[in-house]
Amino acid sequence: MGLHETMRQLAASVVPTKYWHKLEDGRIQCDLCPRFCKLREGQRGMCFVRMCQDDQIVLTTYGRSSGFCVDPIEKKPLNHFLPGTPVLSFGTAGCNLACKFCQNWDISKSREIDTLADAASPEALAEVAERLGCRSVAFTYNDPVIFHEYAIDVAHACHERGVKTVAVTAGYVCDEPRREFYRFMDAANVDLKAFTEDFYWQLTKGHLQPVLDTLVYLKHETDVWFEVTTLIIPGRNDSDAEIGRLAEWVMEHLGPDVPLHFSAFHPDWQMLDVPPTPPATLDKARDIALRSGIRYAYTGNVHDLEGGSTICHQCGQVVIARDWYVLKAWNLSDDGCCSNCGTPCAGVFEGPAGTWGAKRLPVRIGR
Repeated sequence: MGLHETMRQLAASVVPTKYWHKLEDGRIQCDLCPRFCKLREGQRGMCFVRMCQDDQIVLTTYGRSSGFCVDPIEKKPLNHFLPGTPVLSFGTAGCNLACKFCQNWDISKSREIDTLADAASPEALAEVAERLGCRSVAFTYNDPVIFHEYAIDVAHACHERGVKTVAVTAGYVCDEPRREFYRFMDAANVDLKAFTEDFYWQLTKGHLQPVLDTLVYLKHETDVWFEVTTLIIPGRNDSDAEIGRLAEWVMEHLGPDVPLHFSAFHPDWQMLDVPPTPPATLDKARDIALRSGIRYAYTGNVHDLEGGSTICHQCGQVVIARDWYVLKAWNLSDDGCCSNCGTPCAGVFEGPAGTWGAKRLPVRIGR
């Protein structure tokens, strides 16, 4: 690609946004997320992709991605949303949190525009998803909150072709953009990183309450199917007491049918000195959640046949058996009821399970 074409594409990637206002001192405040970055001309927000340009906040990565890949939907993780089906996944660069334990740091912490090697218009992306047989497109790898405008336009294009949309997010967003964003999402996995304010501030430079607000909003004001994931980090958020409080809060505010995923930490980014999560810790977290009344609790990032399978909360039959991302047994009716006792399994099910399995297919998409 020549220099002229490269410059043209970069210019096309800059689009105006609407969640901002001018301050008396001449700076522009971004109102997309609770970080409220206050920027002067030419400055970028902490997320890297939103910038003050021409006295407004612009998105600088519209239509550009760090890469596209077809994954199993269970990898998001979503265990109750179109099980066994392929999802076209992509992200951009940057993030509005600063997690010291980030497991996608090469993308979310990137400050290099070269990270955005692939380009795709919303229409091209939706067309490729349909052509590859993907039932959904996932905004993932980094948080779609920060590429709000691009994600919504992709969702529009996908819905016109009958392709659903999935947000994999930390839920760190303000109320008005939250409401607009989730009008266009069919499913979400929300990363509830811990259940203490100290953890959020010390390890993410964010706050807990906006994430809880997002979860309550999703449950009580939308039809979005969502599941919750907590990365269990030894010595940081793995105490029985904290996991118990988290599960009790979910029961009280979200109800028993919202699935919880407890995933294993591995040393990464700025926490290389912390050991991996022992499988026994995940088993205990799952047990605490189940004893609290949560009907669907899972372990992740470990090989655990029991902890990865879905069990009927009424009769105890395994209704979906999983071996990593491969479905080994399917005991649900087409409308999602237990084949043994007829009890509905919470989720979004459309007939028999898909057969995508654990395959991972990298995809190149041109404009």
